[in-house]
Amino acid sequence: MSKKDSNSYDSKDIKILEGLEAVRKRPAMYIGSTGPNGLHHLIWEVVDNSVDEAMAGRCSDIKVSLEKNGSVTVEDNGSGIPVKPHPKTKVSALTTVLTTLHAGGKFESGAYTVSGGLHGVGISVVNALSTFVKVEVQRDGYLWTQDFDLGKPKSKIKRGKASKKTGTKVNFLADPKIFEETQTYEYNIVAERLRQTAFLNKGLKITLIDNRVKPATKEEYHYKGGLVDFVTYMNEGFEPLHEKVISFTDQTKDSEIEVALQWKTEDDVAVKSFANNIHTLEGGTHEEGLRTAVTKAINDFAKKRNLHSDISLSGDDIREGMTGVVSVRVREPQFEGQTKTKLGNTEMKSKVQVLINEEFPKWLGKNTKEGRAIVERAALAAKARMSAKKARELTKRKSILETSGLPGKLADCSSTDPTESELFIVEGDSAAGPAKQARDSRVQAILPIRGKIINVQKVTENRALQNEEISALIKAIGTGIKAEFNEEESRYDKIIFLTDADVDGAHIRTLLLTFFFKFMPGLITSGRMWISEPPLYRVKASSGITYLKDDEALEAFKKENKSKKYDISRFKGLGEMNAGELWDTAMNPETRTLVQVTLADAKGAMAKASDMFEVLMGNDVSKRKLFIEQNAKDVRFLDV
Repeated sequence: MSKKDSNSYDSKDIKILEGLEAVRKRPAMYIGSTGPNGLHHLIWEVVDNSVDEAMAGRCSDIKVSLEKNGSVTVEDNGSGIPVKPHPKTKVSALTTVLTTLHAGGKFESGAYTVSGGLHGVGISVVNALSTFVKVEVQRDGYLWTQDFDLGKPKSKIKRGKASKKTGTKVNFLADPKIFEETQTYEYNIVAERLRQTAFLNKGLKITLIDNRVKPATKEEYHYKGGLVDFVTYMNEGFEPLHEKVISFTDQTKDSEIEVALQWKTEDDVAVKSFANNIHTLEGGTHEEGLRTAVTKAINDFAKKRNLHSDISLSGDDIREGMTGVVSVRVREPQFEGQTKTKLGNTEMKSKVQVLINEEFPKWLGKNTKEGRAIVERAALAAKARMSAKKARELTKRKSILETSGLPGKLADCSSTDPTESELFIVEGDSAAGPAKQARDSRVQAILPIRGKIINVQKVTENRALQNEEISALIKAIGTGIKAEFNEEESRYDKIIFLTDADVDGAHIRTLLLTFFFKFMPGLITSGRMWISEPPLYRVKASSGITYLKDDEALEAFKKENKSKKYDISRFKGLGEMNAGELWDTAMNPETRTLVQVTLADAKGAMAKASDMFEVLMGNDVSKRKLFIEQNAKDVRFLDV
């Protein structure tokens, strides 16, 4: 009998995954990832079911609790998940919904006109990826309970005491075997998502409780103005160009549309889009409709009143300084991807356009002073854009190989082969000195930047390009920017951020990421952008020297070496390292730790930079005071 060929394949090799096995086998297919984003996605799925009840007019109150044991509780006063036996499965509908993919009340139009849930996938996926799930349902005059372990019923549904209330309460604990990276929910991420959901659903009250801290914290989100309140919230700390938020709504048998807009004197653009309460991070047809219609309305208004006829106002010019939210609800949403980042319903583009094309000109006609101010602001943006274009063309004309075209503070590498060359961006001359000494000068270049670079989200493009540090980065890399960007002209295969392992260093990295995302996103998408992780601590012991990257690593070291003697020193900056230490820990390809920057990292950095800038340097003193109060307890090792 011959040995079986390892490449053979027949019917017995086909594995059938039953029930929720497929979810546990390939969880990323259902929730996007098993990292922090996927972990938080579990909450969104359960909350979305409660929100669907609210959209159907059956729920007014949702409570989310982050529990001490790491679990999450979501409770609502909706109609409650049905508990009677399902005609097909012959078991309780509650059991069916929790254990069967694509089982829910959202396939037929009767129960839910619109919904944000995954057509019955959501709650079953949460069940599959949780160590346990405990469900309490109040309906049909009683309290009903059922427990699940790893997606399977632990017991049959149980009828408890009589109750006149209705609603559903779900408590789940994410399975650490699935979510190996972390099982800790970030309060700010949860808070922002719930606040956002409350804005999108007028009158819905959402409460967030954090039982993990003492005393427990509690926040309520309840907004009567809906998207108008949302835009007002987004523009806190900014100076509005017009006082009242512009808003339009439309409702038909098959869809609902809400739009809110406000321009401000600052330069940044903030447009958020949603479909059935789901934040479409990558936009989609509804956002395309918004952008196209707003551009047309402003241009028509300017033409009709002969305003700046010598200047062509682009969509980017008109949207500069605009804060906008568009929210649509459709019967059959079509999303690109399981995690719904982009709306694909083609009809929504025209529907949004029709609404804005009809209503926005009316608003401009009644508010001509505000309309003129928007046009004037767009004209200034157009002039800045043309000036910036001239500046880019001037930079582009300089050869990337000409020494005269390179910044004087760049310590370039000797190699002319970009495929083996690396550019280290470091903080100031104090870090540049050791880095120049430590580097492999043949393939490693050093570019010091002075302090925190300008936040490109808060200034015009022209002003950003005039900044000395920004100009040095553009010249050193050689790709050009925006429309003139050419990845093949990059002088380096890797661009590496080498900053201090402290808060200031993190802030500088954030500002750098914001710049590259806005002006050279191709460097990120092509995988050329990296972050070096130098250590924060040096530990000397009889056994030798150990480097630790952060406070968490230090605490772990202390626990493992309680009985040993050692000396701990903290690096205040890279300038405190000698060349050998810097080479070993941050620059040597054999021993260094590099983290590749993704597009999601850059998008997050842009938002973070904008938010942090506003907190620390904006007009709202109360935000700054709150930040200091919340973070003062964590301040250590002050350089005074």
